[in-house]
Amino acid sequence: MAENNETGKQGEITARRYLEENGYKVLETNWRFHHYELDIVATNGEELVIIEVKTRSENYLIAPEMAVNKGKIRRIVTASDAYARKHGIDLPIRFDILSLVKRGQSFTIEHIEDAFYAPIR
Repeated sequence: MAENNETGKQGEITARRYLEENGYKVLETNWRFHHYELDIVATNGEELVIIEVKTRSENYLIAPEMAVNKGKIRRIVTASDAYARKHGIDLPIRFDILSLVKRGQSFTIEHIEDAFYAPIR
């Protein structure tokens, strides 16, 4: 497996552990709707929280969260709506980004709550 694929996989495992340690209940990981994917779907008891996980090695060129562009946001929002409808979830939806940077064998984590809102057409 390519090194960056392995870093990404380790990042998602670390992100899930971080969320669970901070009181989130993880409902799904890597949930797919057609060709869209939600990295982590969780709840904090009050909201459905959709978490986009971005992982980089320490020699990155741009901050991991900067990779979440308008197109990516549209895909996340579409998949989130499909998830809520399919599972009959009637909670407010919040969109977070977990930005992980690998430094040696560990990660630094930045949790950006309310990182973006669903765009208005």
